[in-house]
Amino acid sequence: MKALGRTLRIVVAAGLTGYILWKSHPRDVAAAAANADWRPVAIAVLLVLVDRTLMAYRWIGLLCTIERPPFGALMRIFFVSTFVGTFLPASIGISAVRAYSLSKLGVSAADAVSSVFLDQMLGVASLLLMALAGLLLARELATNWTIVVALGAAAAACGVTLLLVFSDRAVTVLAAMLDRAPGRLAGAGRQLLDALRRYSAHHRPLVYVLVLSVGVQVLRTIQAYFLGRGLGIDAPLAAYFAFIPIILLVMQLPVTFNGIGTSQAAFVWFFGRVGVAAGPAFALSVLFVALGIVGNLPGGLLYAFGGREHGLTASK
Repeated sequence: MKALGRTLRIVVAAGLTGYILWKSHPRDVAAAAANADWRPVAIAVLLVLVDRTLMAYRWIGLLCTIERPPFGALMRIFFVSTFVGTFLPASIGISAVRAYSLSKLGVSAADAVSSVFLDQMLGVASLLLMALAGLLLARELATNWTIVVALGAAAAACGVTLLLVFSDRAVTVLAAMLDRAPGRLAGAGRQLLDALRRYSAHHRPLVYVLVLSVGVQVLRTIQAYFLGRGLGIDAPLAAYFAFIPIILLVMQLPVTFNGIGTSQAAFVWFFGRVGVAAGPAFALSVLFVALGIVGNLPGGLLYAFGGREHGLTASK
């Protein structure tokens, strides 16, 4: 079933991308890319390196419940896992690689998994906050069902996480459910639940990480703005702050492969509302996805020169 699900996502991603490209007129997309001013694009590349650094500090800040391994080793794990995750089906792959690598440094599996899980959820929470703020700039978007679904899914995920960390009643209910699970699964579940619960005593680090997460989303929005400027798109910065957080939430919906296809559809649809032609908007979507890949490339260098030290070996 997993293989079938991955295949369906790839098919949907390819089909949706091809359809949006056809609707956007490939000639117009190529013209927008060919006439791009690469100086603003270079600024976006520099900013993506800054946001990756903030993301690393964000995750390291969530290791407040344990005795942290050496800082250099943690930075290596973060950047190498983002690189390796580029070739995996979804962001869960990055989390799995990061948790596995952290466990190689003597951190318990439960603490490793809880840190990457909470990192993901705080990232979603920051996107939700930014998206809600963006709706104040474009209130008519609140009636679109895709946006409502994305916001609802993000809010539900954040709500469940908050309950697991701070609600004694929710933990009691879940613990009772785990007691009926097979022994090994129940034990692993209780350990993970205990690891998450330890964060309830660390309010300040959680707020600190959430603030960093919002900062990352602000940087991503500004990156998109500079990419747009490079393509000659004259949409105001406010439009990017209204659209990009919601686009990022839509990209996280598990319907395609790594947001490919949904990102193209979202960029063309959203920016079309402020008069941007489909060709440049499609080119912007491609550059935005490519920029994320560029931000992962430093991890490739670390992988080539020592990533194997922490279990990040290439399969043979």
